[in-house]
Amino acid sequence: MNQPLNDPNGSGANTNANSAAPSNSPNQPGRTTDNGQVPTWGQATLEKWAFAALEEQRLARRWRTFIRFAWLVVLVVAGFITMYKNTGPTTTSGEHTGVVEIKGEISADSDASAVWINQALKDAFEDENTKAVVLLINSPGGSPVQAGMINDEIKRLKTKHKKPVYAVVEETCASAAYYIAVAADEIYVDKASIVGSIGVLMDGFGFTNVMDKVGVERRLLTAGENKGFMDPFSPMSKTQKAFALKMLDQIHQQFIGVVKEGRGERLKESPDLFSGLFWTGQESIEMGLADGLGSLDYVAREVVKAEELVDYTKRDNVAERLAKRFGAALGAGAVKALKTWPEIH
Repeated sequence: MNQPLNDPNGSGANTNANSAAPSNSPNQPGRTTDNGQVPTWGQATLEKWAFAALEEQRLARRWRTFIRFAWLVVLVVAGFITMYKNTGPTTTSGEHTGVVEIKGEISADSDASAVWINQALKDAFEDENTKAVVLLINSPGGSPVQAGMINDEIKRLKTKHKKPVYAVVEETCASAAYYIAVAADEIYVDKASIVGSIGVLMDGFGFTNVMDKVGVERRLLTAGENKGFMDPFSPMSKTQKAFALKMLDQIHQQFIGVVKEGRGERLKESPDLFSGLFWTGQESIEMGLADGLGSLDYVAREVVKAEELVDYTKRDNVAERLAKRFGAALGAGAVKALKTWPEIH
């Protein structure tokens, strides 16, 4: 016969020894399985794990939904911003100096590409209030093809619109950037600017000796004996090297011709002038590569005599930058997938 136990808290509740689990039992009171039995410690633990896994899945679904919604908001905002792309001013208050920036690497897929620069130049020249155009340059160079296209367009627009063009160098105007600058009527620099580097290069790496040492074999199949020319894992023959040097020399002569055409008798001939060396702004004036010291404001105020500056430079807006990054991410995934297939060029 069960004897009632006095509740020390005075609640009057009785505890049945046959029906109550010990206080140190891991099982939850009142919980039973489908067959009416109290779950064991292992069953209870498995249940906890299962519930935790379900909760994690719910959280993951919520995050995916949130991220998708965030991208949707970004794309919608980008769509609105695209309508307000910075394409340069269409109207101005009066006579002014037009500015076109050439900054960073000159290449087909950069802001300093022929497409972007030439459109900005066209807008600047066609504005009837533009008294002169200034090329604001800070570039180490880049593609001779893009530089040649910009140089040609500057000369065409100068002839058509009868407006002067001035180049103002900030930090650097080297190689392809100087190729562009010589199309200007005058070039102004800072005394510490870097100017010159009239040369052409083709760079790369060769890993043939390293591969021999580690026992790696390069399997390159080509149709055409020179199709693998400049492959970094294949040796370069004397004939191929001579061909590359001949091509570089031809482009170098084109560069020299453009510089001589643009600078004329102002150039001070020296053995190093077209060697690929570069000089400070002060030295470049002495060598005839530049005309004088001056900043953008100085040229607009003292040379052009139109102190108001209007920037015609084309730039990516926020939407375009987002689109490029998103496209780059997609492109990286596509490239990763395509790398599983043999490449044919």
